[in-house]
Amino acid sequence: MAIEKITVLYGGESSERSVSLESGKYVFQSVKDLGYETELIDYPSEFSPEKFLQGDFVFIALHGQDGESGELQSFLQQNNIPYTGSGYEACKITWNKDTFKKILRENRIPTPNWISVPSLHEFKGNLDDSIFDQFRPFNEIFLKPTEDGSSIDVFKLSTNNDLKKAISDSLDSKRQFIFEESIDFKELTVPILNGKCLPPVEIITKESFYNFNAKYVNDDTELNEFIITDKKKIELEQICLKTLDIVKARGWLRVDLMQDSNQNFYVLEVNTVPGMTSHSLFPKSAESIGLSYDELVNEIINAKS
Repeated sequence: MAIEKITVLYGGESSERSVSLESGKYVFQSVKDLGYETELIDYPSEFSPEKFLQGDFVFIALHGQDGESGELQSFLQQNNIPYTGSGYEACKITWNKDTFKKILRENRIPTPNWISVPSLHEFKGNLDDSIFDQFRPFNEIFLKPTEDGSSIDVFKLSTNNDLKKAISDSLDSKRQFIFEESIDFKELTVPILNGKCLPPVEIITKESFYNFNAKYVNDDTELNEFIITDKKKIELEQICLKTLDIVKARGWLRVDLMQDSNQNFYVLEVNTVPGMTSHSLFPKSAESIGLSYDELVNEIINAKS
């Protein structure tokens, strides 16, 4: 069925709203430049299912809970409204880091060791070295919310004082978190478009890790071509495509990984709605192979679910 109108959904109510607003504006302008009739809708406040007619198509530019948990995809599928990106099941699996990492481990895809905790409140008044001891010989560990993105509420910890400050600074310490071992060598990401890996990108930042500021604020974050041998590149792509296959993700997505000093790769997470801002990794990688922003958006549209 020919697309007659593309509705770009952006905004949302999650902690990633500001990033989604930026992504949505860029996508909306690109869709217009491609010649489509289009509308930009702030989800969910301006969203109404009754607006959609035969021939309508949704471009999901929603990061976080609203766009990546699978709830929106489930609704669109039930109402036969075509949309960009992965389906409900893939989004649901990858949105929860604990669930996703268990599936990785079951399928022998390397991922950093982790421990899941119901909330951070259990650590108040009971701060000792036990959580760190479980990750020895690593001197640092990461604290991450089980469900969130854009490095919201992600902290790098090496002492109990770091943990205490993280609990205090967390936007929502009552939700589920994971503690994850810190593989501190090279951080990279592999964008995947229509089942093919785009050039991997190495992330170099002056921050302690690729946090929110490094992603969306700082201008000195470097997104460089990841230089590896052909053999390691094949290994990297096989890991990423196997990850895509086991969660049944499709269309456009991004696999974030770490590489240790022995050149081993570890999958951190999958982003089913990658950022599309001026600082975002996916457009940067596409640009490196001569794919303009508009061409990338067009590819995403044509790979609709």
